[in-house]
Amino acid sequence: MTSSDDPAVWIPPAGTRGLVFDCDGTLADTMPAHYRAWTAMLGRHGIPFPETRFYELGGVPTAQIIRILSAESGVPVSDVEAMVAEKETAFLANLHAIRPLEAVVATAAAYRGRLPMAVASGGYRETITRTLDQLGIRGWFDAMVVAEDTPRHKPEPDVFLEAARRIAVPPAACVVFEDTDIGLEAARRAGMASVDVRVWVGRE
Repeated sequence: MTSSDDPAVWIPPAGTRGLVFDCDGTLADTMPAHYRAWTAMLGRHGIPFPETRFYELGGVPTAQIIRILSAESGVPVSDVEAMVAEKETAFLANLHAIRPLEAVVATAAAYRGRLPMAVASGGYRETITRTLDQLGIRGWFDAMVVAEDTPRHKPEPDVFLEAARRIAVPPAACVVFEDTDIGLEAARRAGMASVDVRVWVGRE
């Protein structure tokens, strides 16, 4: 979907009227930092979280992941919200080290002001807001949809459909940038075209 090796000249498919970006692992190179925060928190509770499983659950809200892992491991948890807070705090403590995923941010920069753009993430509002602020790009987007904004989460399409609604673009006219299988499935269910960032930037 690019006309050269320069990511800034990515060309949208015909009929594209809006762009929707995941945040973690798409705009921001946060996944290793998130995994470190996860293993630090879960290790205290005796809950394993293999790295492959971490990437499989990319885009799922923290509380939901904790419940999934608890069921899979047979380790009961009594205070999910406290565990969420511990994990998010551990991640935010290292936010200063987060860097942009340059190819994706360059594309957002190229279409800023030319097409309506939204961020649509399974992360929580404070974490996503602070991540975008760390990159200096929060003001680029016309809307931000996060875990608190929809009752269902990726791979369900709700977060992307809500993003399309907020930027007033029909879902079929949106292109989603994503880095997880769950997120790409959510885009498909939303009826949106998608760009697999992992393939685009050569991580897969």
